[in-house]
Order: sequence, then C-alpha cells, then structure tokens
Amino acid sequence: MNYLYRSNDAGFAVEVEAPARLHLGFLDLHGGLGRKFGSIGLTIDTLATRLRATKSRDITASGPAAERAVKYAKDYLQASGLKGGVEIRLLQAIPDHVGLGSGTQMALAVGTAIERLYGGDGDSNRIAHTLNRGKRSGIGIGAFDRGGFILDCGRGENDTIPPVPIRLEFPSSWRILLLFDGRGQGLHGKAEVGAFNELPEFSEQSAAHLCRLAMMQVVPGVMEAQLEPFSKAIGEIQQVVGDHFASAQGGRFTSPMISAALTWIAEQGFKGVGQSSWGPTGFVLLEGQSQADRIERELKHRFGELSSFRCQQVAARNVGAEVRLLQQPTRLINQKRAR
Repeated sequence: MNYLYRSNDAGFAVEVEAPARLHLGFLDLHGGLGRKFGSIGLTIDTLATRLRATKSRDITASGPAAERAVKYAKDYLQASGLKGGVEIRLLQAIPDHVGLGSGTQMALAVGTAIERLYGGDGDSNRIAHTLNRGKRSGIGIGAFDRGGFILDCGRGENDTIPPVPIRLEFPSSWRILLLFDGRGQGLHGKAEVGAFNELPEFSEQSAAHLCRLAMMQVVPGVMEAQLEPFSKAIGEIQQVVGDHFASAQGGRFTSPMISAALTWIAEQGFKGVGQSSWGPTGFVLLEGQSQADRIERELKHRFGELSSFRCQQVAARNVGAEVRLLQQPTRLINQKRAR
C-alpha cells in the first residue's frame, strides 16, 4: 500500500483506492501435499474500488455497491470491538462477481479505512481474516498490498491466509484486453461453495504440470519480459483449469459469447487467453498498445452488434492500494459535530 499522508485527527477523511486483479488460474487443486489451490494473478490499472470514509455515529454508505460496504463496515466494527460508526462514500467500485476481485478489494478498503479513522494499524491479512476473505487465494490481498504479478502457495491445514512468496514487477508495455459479457455474473457465495464441493478429483499429474509451467515459464517470462512463453503457459493453465471447472460453469469458460471471442483470438495465434476466476470476464495478453488496438477493433467488428459485449484495454498496476488522509473543510467538520 502507498500511504500519502497520515493523521488520526477527527477532522480527516480517509480515501482508499483498491485495484482490481485478474485471477490467472489455480495451480494445485489436488492438495495431496497438504496445501491446496495456489494461485497466480495480476493487479490491473483503471478498474478499482475507491471510497472516502469519515467517522460517524451511524454506519452508512452511498454510491455503487453501498450495501456490501455497509455489511463489511458493520462486521469489522463489531469484530474489532470499536465503538462508533463510519460514513462511506463510494466514488468507484469494481463490478461485482465478474472475476475481478470486487469482494476482497471492498473488504480491504473498508477495513483499512476504519483502521485509519480509529487510529489502528491492522494489516491486510488480519483485515481479510476478520472479514472472511482469502479463503482460497492470496492474490487479492497481495494486489492490495503491493500490486504487480503475484503467486501464492495456496491454503494449508491451518486457517491462515495463503502466503505470497513471489511478487514481481509486470512489464509496463504489455497490455491486457478484457472481454465483458454484461448479461450475467460468475458463481459466487453458496453456489461457488457448492461447485467446489461437487467438482471431480483433480489429478496429481495435472497439478504437477501446472506448477512446472508456473515456475519454468510463467515466472521467468515475467522476470525476463518474454511474452511468448508467459502467455503460452497462461493459456495452457487456463485450458486445464477451465476444463476441470466445466461441469460447474457450463464449459471451459462461463459465457458462451466470451468463449467464442476467445476461441477466435486463439485461432489468430494469440495463446494467452483465458477467464479470470469464475468469469464471465475474459482476457487476452498482448505485447503492446498497437496490437491491443488492432484486436479490439476486430472484436468490435465481429461481436460489437451484441449489446452485452464490451472490451476494455488495461495495463498492469505495479503498486498496491493507495491510502490518503484528507483534511475536511471546517464547515463540514462543524456540521458533523452538530449531528
């Protein structure tokens, strides 16, 4: 996280900007070595949850995803034993349940804002644990803390957040083209839990292969800025994991429209295609702006007549969340005290 200013004075508001992330795939769904899942992910720019919070007698929120913000605020204040409330104004929110980490980023943003308002220093792992986030993946917490490319080791037998041993700067010139299907959302909540429980057993051989791809192609591809081995490995991981989840999400990818678009892109020779988490958001990894512009034009030509189809270019974000403490106008402070 980046702290731009710090104060615990009651006349300050806290602004938190928490970036979206892509979940690029699980590594070990077998779990035979005592740890399960393991994730690779990427923090992205442009899409974020941004809120401004002040102390209040009540717990209120306004703006996009306000209901979720209120729930996290109530849960966190109660669990932390803090006396008081918070007023949250949401300036921007990551779309819910489309595979971009909206829940974890909202939870961390709200929890961090409350900590700063009440003079605490709770770290992201503790906030996530308090709000029941990071149950399978640590990449959302890693994205909040430091940004960039992230690999976590999965969940062990205890109840701790998956550790993040690898965090790398992602090449700034590379582009990611996101593909959105506005007609639906990915699995979440009880449906997601049920889907995990009903999945077939993941083979030990497949887990070993994915971990090998991660360490021998994905990680060095990022470190050496070699897009070809990186994107090829990501595409293969997506195929293996997507096929494993096919029975729960209706195919390798959740959205038939996004699946058709990704199939066309792969046929053009671009191997770094996939779906973030349960989707329906898809992505394609590209070497730069001009290539991204060209593919975006082609996609709009082929799928643009479908009102629910949309695409958006983003780049990696190599910093985590930003936390700003802002002086409120004196008139606003006096109004709050008079309530």
